[in-house]
Amino acid sequence: MAMPANALDIAWVHSNAAAQSEQRVKAGFDAWLKETNKGDWKVNLLDSGGSGEQTASNIQDAASRGVGAIIITMADLRASRAALDAARAAKIPVFAVDSGYVDGVVADITTNNWAMSADVSPYLLDQLGGKGNIVFLRMAEHHGTRKRGDVMAQVLKEYPDVKVLAEHNIDYTAFFEDTSKTMEDYAARFGKEINAVWAPWDEPAQAAINALKAAGITDVKVIGIDGHPQAVAEVCKPDSMMIATVSQPFEGMGKMLGEWIEAIVVNGKPTEEVVPAKTVYMDAPLVTKRNCKDFLK
Repeated sequence: MAMPANALDIAWVHSNAAAQSEQRVKAGFDAWLKETNKGDWKVNLLDSGGSGEQTASNIQDAASRGVGAIIITMADLRASRAALDAARAAKIPVFAVDSGYVDGVVADITTNNWAMSADVSPYLLDQLGGKGNIVFLRMAEHHGTRKRGDVMAQVLKEYPDVKVLAEHNIDYTAFFEDTSKTMEDYAARFGKEINAVWAPWDEPAQAAINALKAAGITDVKVIGIDGHPQAVAEVCKPDSMMIATVSQPFEGMGKMLGEWIEAIVVNGKPTEEVVPAKTVYMDAPLVTKRNCKDFLK
């Protein structure tokens, strides 16, 4: 049933509100609200602090309050089965961004994480000339970063002259600090043996660069994924260790959320007429020192 716009109450469940990717999705959504004069939409933010269990608790809380829609960003939904069932029972549509499609979600807006890694991972190894020593930073708790790491692991099998000096699973509850401490340790242990760092997204890539610089190590190739403005600017610096990222359209994801919610929740259109698939992939091009100026904001 269509509902008046002024009655729309939305719960936004952040996996980790400190993550720039989530902030950019929210910024895109906010810009859409302003452009379409949705000042009467109320958005209540719930931060899960990187915890899957807290994500489930926040979804349950939103469902119990009877909101008009729930948005979930960059979450691990494996612990949220009961909470999603509660939302369904309350007839509350749940929209996800980069959280992986699971039953109980209308759809997941994302980019193709396998494809992004398939672009940037060989690029890094090719820039090394197919040989050298790398630090492999992973994060298995999020479907997207897990897929990126899995692709890199497969790609590495075709590069026998590339050695993984160390592999680390980042603690998402304090990702920047954890990466910084880990790289400080690796810089002390391996020093200039480190030729490259593979990071699953931009902020750990920057944390790695900071730690390497502090240790006086500057001849290292580092990649990230997300294409945040600071990362693109870093790639564009000729002498920067950051050689590539992948530009994800986070603001566009936020805009798409707004359009879907307006069509389905406010205007009462059938979901199948609005949402083309359970998982909707947006384009995410590779950003290198050759084309980075095209992505500067």
